[in-house]
Amino acid sequence: MAPRLLFFITNPAFLVSHRLPVALAARDAGYEVHVASMGGPAVAQIESLGLTHHVLPLSRTSMRPWTEARSLWAIWRLFRRVRPGLVHAVTLKSVLYGGIAARLAGVPAYVAAISGLGYVFIQGSGLRGVLRHLALVLYRLALGHPNSRVIFQNDADRDMLERAGAVRPGQAVLLRGSGVDLDRFAPAPWPEGPVTVAMASRLLHDKGVREFVEAARLSAARGEGLRWRLAGSLDPENPASVTASELDAWRAEGAIEYVGECADVAGFYAQAHIVTLPSYREGLPKSLIEAAACGRPVVTTDVPGCRDAIEPGVSGVLVPPRDSRALADAVASLAGDEDRRARMGAAGRALAERDFGLDRIVRAHLDVYRDLAGR
Repeated sequence: MAPRLLFFITNPAFLVSHRLPVALAARDAGYEVHVASMGGPAVAQIESLGLTHHVLPLSRTSMRPWTEARSLWAIWRLFRRVRPGLVHAVTLKSVLYGGIAARLAGVPAYVAAISGLGYVFIQGSGLRGVLRHLALVLYRLALGHPNSRVIFQNDADRDMLERAGAVRPGQAVLLRGSGVDLDRFAPAPWPEGPVTVAMASRLLHDKGVREFVEAARLSAARGEGLRWRLAGSLDPENPASVTASELDAWRAEGAIEYVGECADVAGFYAQAHIVTLPSYREGLPKSLIEAAACGRPVVTTDVPGCRDAIEPGVSGVLVPPRDSRALADAVASLAGDEDRRARMGAAGRALAERDFGLDRIVRAHLDVYRDLAGR
């Protein structure tokens, strides 16, 4: 009988964008692959690929106790009914609820993918501090499965949860991101025209979108002649989302060019000379490993995740978080040095080939599954 693997993830679109190659590789390796998530347009694509999908009553952002208790109950019932041999949970809420439900339901093996510790672990006090304490309590419960692995994308997140007693010695596995298709994301000729700075991200304040816009304003005020292009979509369910009125005001002001949600990120980067992500904290940002694969130099922040996606001073430049002037200055320095941009771009491509290739990441996931299942 084929071993049954269940991916548990809140938003099915995230599985398609970040874990689909792993799911398909598991299917091809002989696993019976199931996916459990909330509903959404991506469900049809998941099912068309021969994966079994289960819709659960989930909310990405709800904090209402009754709603969350109902979700946890539904997850436990699904695990009891499907009886997977292995559950792989991805994203914060899925990791927390999936780990608790897997222990209660007697799931034999559990994998938790920590793709960043989330909004509450960005420095702050008050309510965010309370939520951070609660999250650590839940992490201890969720990651306590006796036959489990916790996949981290950077050392800082791993060290934090180990210090908090949520992760046992030998339980952590470090995999650098979700991988990048090195054929699809490949170096393209440098574009003609003015030096172009690109940012591709969900439009969240903690991704550094405001700093990107303010850096573009500073650059324009100094008459540098750079193009600042922003790609991404609003996320109204996320408390950190840019508002539609903010975005409209930025577009009207003209310091940036907003291109909307971008389905072809490789093409977007091909039109750029520099890629930036001034985020406050990440797991390991897919946008930056894609930029490296495309041979584009990066300017990003010196925070967990972002600093792990580059070789500082070699494939990119680090600046302090929440500092739009430092961002503008670093971009201006790189924009004025064509040879340096070329060297950093080539170094980024070499880094991607060495550490971020999709085949490498997929094989590492299958190794984790085999280790837990004893196959």
